[in-house]
Amino acid sequence: MKSIVITGVAGLLGSRMAEWILQHQSAYHIIGIDNLSGGYKENIPSAVEFHQADISTNNLDLFFENKNVEYVFHFAAYAAEGLSPFIRKFNYTNNLVATANVVNACIRHEVKRLVFTSSMAVYGIGNPPFYETHTPNPIDPYGVAKYACEMDIQIAGEQHGLDWCILRPHNVYGKNQNIWDKYRNVLGIWMYNKINNQPFTIFGDGAQQREFSYIDDCLLPFWKAAVNENTSKQIINIGGTRAYTISEAAALLQEIVGGAELLFLEQRHEVKHALPAHDKSIELLDYKDITTLKDGLTNMWQWAQQQPERKRMEWDAYELDKGMYRSWK
Repeated sequence: MKSIVITGVAGLLGSRMAEWILQHQSAYHIIGIDNLSGGYKENIPSAVEFHQADISTNNLDLFFENKNVEYVFHFAAYAAEGLSPFIRKFNYTNNLVATANVVNACIRHEVKRLVFTSSMAVYGIGNPPFYETHTPNPIDPYGVAKYACEMDIQIAGEQHGLDWCILRPHNVYGKNQNIWDKYRNVLGIWMYNKINNQPFTIFGDGAQQREFSYIDDCLLPFWKAAVNENTSKQIINIGGTRAYTISEAAALLQEIVGGAELLFLEQRHEVKHALPAHDKSIELLDYKDITTLKDGLTNMWQWAQQQPERKRMEWDAYELDKGMYRSWK
């Protein structure tokens, strides 16, 4: 039987992609890998062959041998962009070293294609909208790590014949998101805060612009990134096409959840206007912005209210605390 490997299978992208494949591409056996540091076993469909393992240190050949692996979706990452300057070693190990391990396994076992989810963070501060042809200029270690992963994958394609497609999603949200991590996923943070009678926190003035991507709208395009001939060795922005300020997104969620106070915190070191171009995802992946932010947040809020009480992710000690934001100390 043909197989697909999904790293980060317990997280938002990995678990929902596994569900989609099982429903729409049942000829494939799914091998899921996750260390459960940011995802939850309950998210993983029962039909997935699950291995709890750290892809930065484990021998991945064990999960590929005699499995006829055709495609690899490499979703595993710790996407705490704002925190990355204070956890540099962890950031590079979790993102760059882990990706190198995945690339090695893909080459050795001759997979048909590696699909890697990079990030809008590679663009940094530039002139939006950001096109895939723009030279990346990341402003934080997370963006640096993702860009380095992209470069390594492309080198593997040139030297070892690895076929790949690099996706640059932005602000993906929806069912199975980790809402218990205080350092990432602003929409999930706000939902956690509402459930726990805390205010919505906003860094700076709230005028930062972002485009939010509902996970259900991304799944078929993710699949096309793996199997379409014209997505071979392409870098593609993917996700929502309407810009919102952080304050506008907060106001919309306030309406959905029945109100919440706002707490404005100190400005972070971040890109003010992170706005990608969408032409390529529409042309090559047939991406459609089907779900409005209001509808997507309504669906996610209904899901969030049904979740068990879980311990919130907080770092006991940072690698570096100089310049740390007061709210994270």
